[in-house]
Amino acid sequence: MTRVVVGEFLKGEKNPKVVGVGECETKGVRHGYINNIAETINSLKSAVSMAEKSSGIKIRRAFVSVSGTTLRSEISSGESIVSKADSEVTNLDIKKALEDCENNLNLSNKKIIHSFPLYYKLDGKEVLGRIEGMHGNKLEIKALFITYSAQHWEDLLEVIVSAGIEPIDIIASPVAASYIALSDKQKIVGSGLVNIGAENTSLVVFENGSLVYLYTFSIGGDDITNDIALGLKIPLEKAESLKLGDVSENYSKKKLDEIVEARLSDIFELIENHLKKIKRNELLPAGIVFVGGGANTGKLEELSKSVLKLPSKIGTTEIFGNIKTKLRDGAWFVALGLIVFQKDNEVTPTGTVSIFLKDIKKSIKSAIKQLMP
Repeated sequence: MTRVVVGEFLKGEKNPKVVGVGECETKGVRHGYINNIAETINSLKSAVSMAEKSSGIKIRRAFVSVSGTTLRSEISSGESIVSKADSEVTNLDIKKALEDCENNLNLSNKKIIHSFPLYYKLDGKEVLGRIEGMHGNKLEIKALFITYSAQHWEDLLEVIVSAGIEPIDIIASPVAASYIALSDKQKIVGSGLVNIGAENTSLVVFENGSLVYLYTFSIGGDDITNDIALGLKIPLEKAESLKLGDVSENYSKKKLDEIVEARLSDIFELIENHLKKIKRNELLPAGIVFVGGGANTGKLEELSKSVLKLPSKIGTTEIFGNIKTKLRDGAWFVALGLIVFQKDNEVTPTGTVSIFLKDIKKSIKSAIKQLMP
């Protein structure tokens, strides 16, 4: 689904007020990448139009999320020699070290979405906290970069521009969702956020307040629905209802549970293997939080605790207080997270946001030229 949320922050309020929403079935997209630009443009236009009608606001600019199987994290190291005569570390030195990190990455056909410094060393000694203003000669940085297919990136920009929207910034979907589903404490002590979408499942891991890992799997909630439809010989619509816990239909609960557990086990096995890869399996005190439409699958929490051996729960939000709304569903957390992101704007703390936005504007101009007759 393509989802649009229009929100505003009122003076003195901690949480945003949602003033309009829109959603439309996403067409022309497969596993997060666009295979039919015209259909995708129409889907986006429909969702935006619905949000405009419900909010009474004309939408011309927006924060946009990006997801898909090519979205993942990569770690690289870089260094720079402190430039000032008095050996004081400046923001320029940090930028140069980050640029060296980028140069050491294999960015063939990839686009950097975000960068997150993991730690600094000054003259061989690790520095905790703010590095700018300290004195030394050699600065070293280890940083995590979130990358995405350059081709898919260009296709996404073409869709957004063609729909009449200027992207203010483009955010990795799991990062946006983390602004809603995870607290600062969870990110500090160690936690994982799993977003089960229709065709993709993403895993992000936080520790010491920093994002330390991101990966996207080409498996999602639709796979569970398809398995139920095949196993019980029923239409997809009924299979979807059963997956979400509809007990009005008279089908074998035992067989249904077996089908759901088999596919969820596949997802959890992928998560477990990647947690082992980064040496975090069974070592996340705040456990795993599930969001996305697929997080509503029955028995998910129970099975996750059993397989992953970690605290597990479905993501919730405090934004709406006691108000009953469909936006409490984890499927909306990415769109809601974009609103919170625009307020905090702390995703790229190294100051690369301005550079990133300039790059977006260049890409938009290029895309507009290509679209002109």
